Amino acid sequence: MTAPRLAEFVKAYDVRGLVPEQLDVDVAWAIGAAFAECVAQPEGARAVVIGHDMRPSSPELSRAFADGVASRGLDAVLIGLCSTDGLYYASGALDLPGAMFTASHNPAKYNGIKLCRAGARPVGQDTGLADVRDRAQAVLDTGSTAAPGTGVDDPQPRGTTTERDLLADYAAFLRSLVDLSDLRPLKVVVDAGNGMAGHTVPAVLGTAAGLPALPLEVVPLSFELDGTFPNHEANPLEPENLRDLQAAVREHDADLGLAFDGDADRCFVVDERGEPVSPSTITALVATREIAREAASGTPAGDVAVVYNVISSRAVPEIIGATGARGVRTRVGHSFIKAEMAREGAVFGGEHSAHYYFRDFWFADTGMLAAMHVLAALGSQEAPLSEVVRDYSRYAASGEVNSTVTDVPAATARVRAWAEDHGAELDALDGLTATSAGGPEPMWWFNLRASNTEPLLRLNVEAADRRTMERVRDTVLALVRESD
Repeated sequence: MTAPRLAEFVKAYDVRGLVPEQLDVDVAWAIGAAFAECVAQPEGARAVVIGHDMRPSSPELSRAFADGVASRGLDAVLIGLCSTDGLYYASGALDLPGAMFTASHNPAKYNGIKLCRAGARPVGQDTGLADVRDRAQAVLDTGSTAAPGTGVDDPQPRGTTTERDLLADYAAFLRSLVDLSDLRPLKVVVDAGNGMAGHTVPAVLGTAAGLPALPLEVVPLSFELDGTFPNHEANPLEPENLRDLQAAVREHDADLGLAFDGDADRCFVVDERGEPVSPSTITALVATREIAREAASGTPAGDVAVVYNVISSRAVPEIIGATGARGVRTRVGHSFIKAEMAREGAVFGGEHSAHYYFRDFWFADTGMLAAMHVLAALGSQEAPLSEVVRDYSRYAASGEVNSTVTDVPAATARVRAWAEDHGAELDALDGLTATSAGGPEPMWWFNLRASNTEPLLRLNVEAADRRTMERVRDTVLALVRESD
């Protein structure tokens, strides 16, 4: 039987493939052995921590990966069911490289692996993942379990495999990072999408982990762990997947709603009216809280940095700048955000995809911690959430609009020419960003980025008012789709 070609499903940031056609126990074993050889051992690690989500294939695949790790003489620490940020917590707290078995919001037929170095540092295509892929491919192609250069299978003593439950420790750590002591009573609807938030929310926001009770009435939606996703996709980025949450917030007269993706590392928010709150708005809100916390500890505002990506609202750098802190703009993608945060020592980072990163969480992303900041901001005063976030939401945004094109460079060139003709300032940090600062017409800007994996162009437009946003959006889309 021909070994699967790992290059087909080992992506830029993680592994994401069909089960069992691409990702099966043999592949998981080979990747585990390769991860031990290429990442864990060179850094001097003696163990790897491994977690998994609720997908039916996850327990078997994670154990196969652990067996591959152990075959290289390293110990494997299995923490069982967890969210992706729960695995990051384990990697940081135990100072071990880690692997999380999840395909996030992908359909049930998929599974995947998110890898990190000790301290939750990312492993991507340029930071070790390509080496892991190539080494694992060699193992699969030769059918040998031998480490390179030995010529014999299992040449060293095997590592041990142990199990450890870190859910309570994870919950207590998150509680230590946000002051929830002065919350007023709140009713919050939480849609777990049958994903891992159904496991973590009762521990962090409830008393399942033995923590003191909070004045929260949690209305649960789809808390049953079910990797077949019987109710809707666990991808709150798609508006249709928020409809159950929006309806429940209105039905229960709740103060807000929270929706998590499948592995619970992203969190989306709706207000008391059931209206979605932009992730850029949440980025600005959390940024101001983290900047204020730094100021309270005596850190000058000018020494505080917050990272945001190129498709975040213009309001984000404006609000950061108004505090005296530094806003640092970076490319889209968690590896870029994490790397820039580490370089800058940034206290917080936000992406428009609802990934939120915290210095005090090893620069890793955690949707749960962002949700706790929203609860703290809302619960410390009497105004509804729609009023709390009003000052952080200043402009009209299109959301991301994808177009399939046959000639990405030609389409981009047409848009560039139009933007130049209209006097826009251009930059190429991540795709094409064009900004018109105003003057005779209201402010607008857009970013046009090519997908890394598909013949797609992704467009985000923002403007001072909806009419201007729609005009620019429609004009750019017409140029993008002109010959398709």
